[in-house]
Amino acid sequence: MRQSRRVTIVVAALVVAAGCGRATPGRPGGAPAQPAFREPVELVSRNGELKARLVVEARVVRLGGRDVRAMTYNGAYMPPTLRLRPGDRLHLTLENRLDQYTNLHTHGWHVSPSGNSDNVYLRVKPGETFTYIYRLPKNLTPGTYWYRSHAHPYSETQVLAGLSGMIVIDGLDQYLPLGLRNVTERLIALKDFQVRGNAVPAIGDATRTVNGLVNPAIPIRPGETQLWRLANISANTDYRVRLRGVRFHVLAQDANPVTEVWSADTLQIPPGSRFDVLVQGPPAGATELVALPYRTGEDVDGDGDGDAQPERTLATLVSAGHPVPRAAIPEKFATFEDLRDATLAEQRTITLSRDGRTNRFLINGKEFDRHRIDVQARLNTVQEWRVVNRSDQEQTLHAHVNDFQVMSVNGREYRARNWQDTVRLPVRGEVVLRLRFSDYLGKYPLHSSVLGHKDRGMMANVEVVP
Repeated sequence: MRQSRRVTIVVAALVVAAGCGRATPGRPGGAPAQPAFREPVELVSRNGELKARLVVEARVVRLGGRDVRAMTYNGAYMPPTLRLRPGDRLHLTLENRLDQYTNLHTHGWHVSPSGNSDNVYLRVKPGETFTYIYRLPKNLTPGTYWYRSHAHPYSETQVLAGLSGMIVIDGLDQYLPLGLRNVTERLIALKDFQVRGNAVPAIGDATRTVNGLVNPAIPIRPGETQLWRLANISANTDYRVRLRGVRFHVLAQDANPVTEVWSADTLQIPPGSRFDVLVQGPPAGATELVALPYRTGEDVDGDGDGDAQPERTLATLVSAGHPVPRAAIPEKFATFEDLRDATLAEQRTITLSRDGRTNRFLINGKEFDRHRIDVQARLNTVQEWRVVNRSDQEQTLHAHVNDFQVMSVNGREYRARNWQDTVRLPVRGEVVLRLRFSDYLGKYPLHSSVLGHKDRGMMANVEVVP
């Protein structure tokens, strides 16, 4: 969909209408200039293969107008975007220069969870280097994914400090009408940092960023259609996103193309979730992209880890230049396997809870044990899970390897237009899911995508057997 896929490394440039890549002038009263929108460097596959290296180290970076010490990939708080196609192979070498172990998780990929693929039980120790090899299936769904540290129990600390980045799997344009196949793309990575002294992370009110920038100016022409890849790659924060006066036309959720395009003026994007959307330029002027105030429940643990989140401006859409005719938004889009009539091999209840005495988070009354198998499934079968949230905070559940179809929320039938890999559970509520265990044997985790809860025990092991 964009020319950058034809080169090995591309520094994304700000294309046009307003600003031409320059920051806006300083504001009245001495306020800092608004940064121009920019995207991370891209590492792009060629001839079906990408070889990349990520160096993990603590570095001083510039964030929100101040120098802070963060954890970085290749020296950047907003690290390279990996861009591939279904069927590609990725050789990714991870070099650990931290003083604690780390590893890598390719969130949302339907790939092997074993060996040197998406194996989150691996530990890359300080001073070690490890090469992951991922073989992407030809039917991997196109859309927006992300990568991050999955080093239990350090994942919250490491992701808060900066260890998360973006992945794009090309091919979403095959479902679009010809007139929309070459529209401008915008990568909108939602990432927040919290500073104590001169270092991240800390617990408290976060500074929100888009691609590591505080309130960048995003250019668009009046009437122009753009494809935005909205991704919450934060450790704990829920983003309830609104672009005032502009509708989001959803093409894919969690890198699963929808059967019917649906529209909304507000999107709820819990930790780990992504939306690929079309937006159309409003009349000339500035429009704020905001994270609306949001409360995930009671501050049951007393650490202020994002239970009450204030409104924040994320970016400013600047509509300028010669107007263009608005394109027609498609109604029908892709297809997916609807599991409503699937034969069920097993039905089970999975309960998420918090132990108020120890402030630990549990699945089926147990803390995570890497050696224990909590859920077993046979290859090529479908299970139905009733996932119950017994805590006083919303939870977000993430399943590795195999995505799921949401069947109902709090007893009400849910109209699924696609599968997902993350789902938000209401306070004291429940969600019913169905999953098909396909292609890959092995062990992988199921866990809260609120990494503070995951690291404190809310994770379980799934094993797929012949």
